[in-house]
Formats: sequence, C-alpha cells, structure tokens
Amino acid sequence: MQTRHYGSSGPVVILIHGGPGASGYMAPVARELADSFQVMEPLQRVSGGEPLTVSRHIADLHELIESNCEDTRPTLVGHSWGAMLALAYAAAHPGRVASIVLIGCGTFDAATREQLKIARDERTDDSLRQRLARLRKEIPDPDRRLEAMGNLTLSLYSYDLITTHLEVEVYDSRAHRESWEDMVRLQDNGMYPAALSAIDVPVLMLHGTVDPHPGRMIRASLEEYLPQIEYREWDRCGHYPWLEKAVRDEFFAALREWLTR
Repeated sequence: MQTRHYGSSGPVVILIHGGPGASGYMAPVARELADSFQVMEPLQRVSGGEPLTVSRHIADLHELIESNCEDTRPTLVGHSWGAMLALAYAAAHPGRVASIVLIGCGTFDAATREQLKIARDERTDDSLRQRLARLRKEIPDPDRRLEAMGNLTLSLYSYDLITTHLEVEVYDSRAHRESWEDMVRLQDNGMYPAALSAIDVPVLMLHGTVDPHPGRMIRASLEEYLPQIEYREWDRCGHYPWLEKAVRDEFFAALREWLTR
C-alpha cells in the first residue's frame, strides 16, 4: 500500500479516502493541513489476488499505524467509505487512535442505503439517466467506466464546487465492488454498526445538507453505539466540503480546531 506523507511537525493525522477504489483525492486536504500536522495519505490496496475485504483494509491500515506511529496515537480522518473504514479500524483496535473525524460518512444500514438511493434517483434527470445507461456499451473497461460514472454523477453530490477535478489517482472497479460488497455483507449479518460500540475515543461527524448521504439519519443509526459522536453540518455543502465555495474555510477551521484539541 503506497502512502504519501505531508508536513514534518505537529499531531499525526491519517486521511482515509473513499470510493472504495478511488485513491488519491484526499491530497487537497493533506496539503491544507501540512503546515501544522504530520499527515499520511494511504492509497488503499488495489485489486488482484485475494479478494478485498473490510478485514484486509483494516490489516493494511494497522500495519501503517504500527510502522509509523509507534509512540503516538494518530487521528483518523475518513471520507465517505473511508469514514466507515476509520470506524471499523477503531473498533477492531480499541485505544490505538486518538480520535476520529467522519466527513460525508457512508451508510451503515439498509434504511440509510435506501435513502441515499432515493436522493440520487430524485436528482437524476432523464438525460443523465440515458448517458449512464450507455456507459457499459461505450466504455468496456470497468475502471474507465467507474471514472466516467463518477464524473457524470459528481453534480448529484455537490452544491457549488471550486473545481470538478477531484485528483483521483487510480480508479479500481474490482476494488470498489469487492470492498463494498463485503461491508454490506457485514452489515447484513449484524456485525456493523454494533461492533462500533467498542470505540471509546471522541468522534466528530462533518456533513453537508446537500450530500445525498442522509447525514442526520446516518448519525441516528450510529448514536446507539457511539453516544459520544458530535455532529456538525453545513447548508450549501455536498459530499466534498473542502471543495465547496460556500463552506471550505469553515470546514477547515472546524477540522483544525478538532485536530488541535
């Protein structure tokens, strides 16, 4: 697993990208924090060989932390799927992290997954629906197709972005499918979110009201197991708050304040 390092002093922060299977796009957050923090940005394992599972990603993250954070407990800052992975890691290794930040957290049960689907469907007009339907025929390569799908649907997840260039390094369709299917399997068999009750460190959830991921509903699904969770949301903000014109500065101010507590 490749890891990019930023900054040379300050508390240790590990940024965990989402997707799954879309690595590299947390770089703008890393660059912004590098003046005050030691930031690591792991690019999650790509597909090939053994199937990618939640436990495999947890093991990779643990190897990174054990190798680089021997004398300190880092803060995990995860986005979307990465927020879910941050929670899964902290539950598997209690006491190994200092705190957790969830940005645009993904869904942990069938009800929130359904609400996400409804929100996306409501925002998808006929023209976009037709373009998405043609992708499999027009773009046979599944990785390039995942990239094209992400570009076409970015507007469904956003309000008013500074840029539509997300800086994704690698699109990996198989990694996306295997990792997400395993997470859903673990939810369906009752492991998550119940296992998150092992987490006893502070947790902050940052969310935009325009994000189709239902923030308040996701928070409610987690509160039974994470009563310590704090919640902050912004209007005029979608799934990528560090790129939203209206809230970018407020987002980074809130993130920095939490990281320096």
